[in-house]
Amino acid sequence: MVTSALAPIPAKRYFTIGEVAELCDVKPHVLRYWEQEFAQLRPMKRRGNRRYYQHHEVLMIRRIRDLLYDEGFTISGARGKLQEWMHAEKSASATAKNGADSIPVLDSPQDLADRPGEPGLSHPSEDHVTSSIRQELLAIRMILEVDDRVGI
Repeated sequence: MVTSALAPIPAKRYFTIGEVAELCDVKPHVLRYWEQEFAQLRPMKRRGNRRYYQHHEVLMIRRIRDLLYDEGFTISGARGKLQEWMHAEKSASATAKNGADSIPVLDSPQDLADRPGEPGLSHPSEDHVTSSIRQELLAIRMILEVDDRVGI
């Protein structure tokens, strides 16, 4: 099923259920149902149980919509896929934090040339750093590919 491109998400802090329904091309009752089915989707509620969604929740709703409507996932399949993505994002974030602590600081490019070892791998921890950067870039690529499919 090919859908038309969704409207860009405005730079706002909070969105009402009606605004989100328009931005994501789903009915408000569908959004309320998805809140019951997807634990990650928890809009803030104010007086009178009015829902206020944040930007990241609108993105998540677009991902859910893409999985269900465009890719043909079931609710449980989409739930599992979202959990995989969230786990991958957390892993990428943890890798980025851990990798940043072990990045060698060099005074100049000459420092690399002065150190013994294989050409291009002058620092002992450079293999680990390269691996960490590669993992982080792959995680970012996966996120961007998902966002492209969702139309963000």
